[in-house]
Amino acid sequence: RGFTYRYPDASAPALAELTLDVEPGSFVVLAGDSGAGKSTLLRAACGLVPHFHGGEAAGEIEVGGLDVRGAGPSELSAVCGAVFQDPESQVVMGSVRAELALALEHSGAPPAAVARGVEEVALALGIADLLDRQVDTLSGGELQRVSIAAALVARPALLVLDEPTSQLDPVAGDELVWLLRRLNEQWGTAVLLAEHRLERCLPAADRVVALDGGRVAFDGAPADFLDWAVESRPVLATPLARLFSTAGLGPLPVSVREARRRLRDAGLLPADSGTISSTILDSPCWAGVGQDGAEAGRGRRIRRRASAALELRNAWYEIPDGPAVLRGIDLRVGPGERVALMGRNGAGKSTLLRLARGLIEPTRGRAEHGGEVALLMQNPGDYLFHEHADEEVGQGGLEIAGLAGRGRANPRDLSGGERQRLALEIVLGGGRPAVVCLDEPTRGMDRAWRAGLVRRLRDLAGAGAAVLVATHDGELAAELAERVVLLGRGEVIADGAAAEVLAGGWYFTTDVARALDGAAGALTSEEGARLIERELVR
Repeated sequence: RGFTYRYPDASAPALAELTLDVEPGSFVVLAGDSGAGKSTLLRAACGLVPHFHGGEAAGEIEVGGLDVRGAGPSELSAVCGAVFQDPESQVVMGSVRAELALALEHSGAPPAAVARGVEEVALALGIADLLDRQVDTLSGGELQRVSIAAALVARPALLVLDEPTSQLDPVAGDELVWLLRRLNEQWGTAVLLAEHRLERCLPAADRVVALDGGRVAFDGAPADFLDWAVESRPVLATPLARLFSTAGLGPLPVSVREARRRLRDAGLLPADSGTISSTILDSPCWAGVGQDGAEAGRGRRIRRRASAALELRNAWYEIPDGPAVLRGIDLRVGPGERVALMGRNGAGKSTLLRLARGLIEPTRGRAEHGGEVALLMQNPGDYLFHEHADEEVGQGGLEIAGLAGRGRANPRDLSGGERQRLALEIVLGGGRPAVVCLDEPTRGMDRAWRAGLVRRLRDLAGAGAAVLVATHDGELAAELAERVVLLGRGEVIADGAAAEVLAGGWYFTTDVARALDGAAGALTSEEGARLIERELVR
């Protein structure tokens, strides 16, 4: 009720006169730009704001019947479980089993109840096979699931999550959202989930709350939210909503399933099968769709440049007394190439980037590069060391990162997307590296800043840097990459032009391509809309 919060040294409040009710058992998605107040609201719900971050708070906030400003973190943890953008910073125990048992042991539960609770939450989250693993051996996606299980093990009334799918591959991300929906329905746990990749979670949501400047800008059903977003805040619209809006079709679909049904109703997909209409594929007016503009190379194999900025030759990386993480990798990236590295969790993407940077050496084979390699890993907090943001990169770097005027802010009080942009400028250091490697760079980043990231990386490539980005974000791969390399269990299983690898797929692709069955290599909303518009005219 009228809750306002300002971080220490901040010039403006992160939450301003916020009034919001989250009903028991509801599933609410928080939308908004980076810095809109989503993470701060989640921190307030579990007591980190103001108890940990300090600052100034006014108004009332109550969670599970407890006054947040009066109750302590231990009391609040019994009614509100929380998982934030950097789950690696939340894990405190050595093994997965010990991590899950911790909350129950602290509550005084008897050993039998602790064992049962750990087993049940591990089964619910699909991590039973990880119980006896050490947490420092887990992939980012596995660690994220463990953190969610630890937050749920005490059966809190409310679960708050900040970008929970950001480190998960497409299959695991979809599974996690629907797992949260199932737990929401079966256990009655209310879910408050902040996410930038709204297309993943809108189909599971009862309600969407959009924040802008710490205030509620929209509060309603997912379908109504898409109508509002297209009209009032296009950057928040999902790719499918933008596809339909640009093509002049309606109503706007919340899910791929709805999109395909409405395309069938419009005669653009055959009613008796799941494949795109043959008239679309055969029509000569589709020549060049998805291949114009900056991506003229789409639809054909990218010509490899003679020199190499980065080259791996039969590179293996084997853990002593453990598995081989990389298996005979042959990869050549030329100066100026933009390559997306994709694959399931545990496929070896992060290990390949570490090897490219020289943080680890191949146990067999060779890794060579033609100059300095800049590497930004998944956790931007690892790159932040100073009290104020301007001490990290200076005013010039702040402006490039879109943080002008935020120089005196503590970097750890920035939103996840803001920290990501700041960390990128730190690793670039104002120089011109031969290779730029990024690991899940859109984690915590809204669509507007993702577009800015694409421009930044295109500029770096235009200046001659090879760009290698490990990502689960199909939209990012479609907008940025000339070439996609797909890993499976440490091996290269596909390497080709973006449309060759992404179009026609179901998981390693975009929602637009899924809705259109990869017709004519259309991967983005704009490409798909042009295809639909021309077919309707024809």
